[in-house]
Amino acid sequence: MAARPGRELNEPVGLAHCRQWSESVNDNPNWERDLVEKLAMAALVEQRRARRWRIFFRLVWLVFFLMLIASLWGGKRAAERLEGSGYTALINLNGEISTENDTAEMMIEALKDAYDDTGTKGIVIRANSPGGSPVLSGIVYDEMRRLKKLHPSVPVYVVVEEMCASGCYYIASAADRIYVDKASIVGSIGVLSDGFGLTGLMEKMGVERRLQTSGANKGMGDPFSPRNPRHEAIRQEMLDAIHAQFIQAVKNGRGNRLKDDPELFSGRVWIGEKSLPLGLADGYGSVESVARDVIKSSAIVDVTPSPALPDRFVRQFGVSFANGVQSFFKTRWY
Repeated sequence: MAARPGRELNEPVGLAHCRQWSESVNDNPNWERDLVEKLAMAALVEQRRARRWRIFFRLVWLVFFLMLIASLWGGKRAAERLEGSGYTALINLNGEISTENDTAEMMIEALKDAYDDTGTKGIVIRANSPGGSPVLSGIVYDEMRRLKKLHPSVPVYVVVEEMCASGCYYIASAADRIYVDKASIVGSIGVLSDGFGLTGLMEKMGVERRLQTSGANKGMGDPFSPRNPRHEAIRQEMLDAIHAQFIQAVKNGRGNRLKDDPELFSGRVWIGEKSLPLGLADGYGSVESVARDVIKSSAIVDVTPSPALPDRFVRQFGVSFANGVQSFFKTRWY
């Protein structure tokens, strides 16, 4: 086998590299300077990279710190505003009434803050909600009625903008008056429980459901099992009981303003214009007009609490985790 040029036969590879480096050094009399320049350039590049990462992480912490300060400052400013005098306290009821949104806790907190401030001349709840949990709606309803008895001189009004349906109307019926727009959606005094069944699909795919329970009704509502008349009767009984609670709450809140209409508690909705003759609402109005013309205090202060940044993060993480592991069957009562 022929040896490579410049290398003796059977010469070790390491020695060959050393000899080649020695020859290149001899050919370049400025090799020390070149080596120092290359090392300095490599160190400079590494320093720049490390500096970029330091700047990045410092910016991340700065943004987090500013958001935390803004959250705390916002809560402080809301509390300071309650020390004023002669204003209309505004509470926003937005979105689904659920534990994820902390609806009941935030509504009750806002009501207490508004009532505790001597400057509050009246309270307006701005409603934009399709409803939600009957339990949370009932909690807010009961607390509103309790606080109204303790503070009879401070009226509470609900102003419906887009929608006040189902659980939202449950809460609204505790107010002194309800104001709507001609096109607002009002009503839906009913309860529902939804789900679906996969037994037909499973049969086509050759999948067998093997469910074992301890208790005859433990597997009620399982979407992978055939419909059970006994379970459906139990569920309907529960829905009817909750519906009766809903109806009684509306009657207690609205009193003789409600008209005798067979459709009133059927679960249907009406636009604001049609809700007035039925006694579901008391008149037309916006937040501004009610504050100005009814409460006689056009200064409006939003007392709706905002969750702190850590709470929002923890809640969002919990909701995301729950959504990822929840079963296919989900029951909602409105």
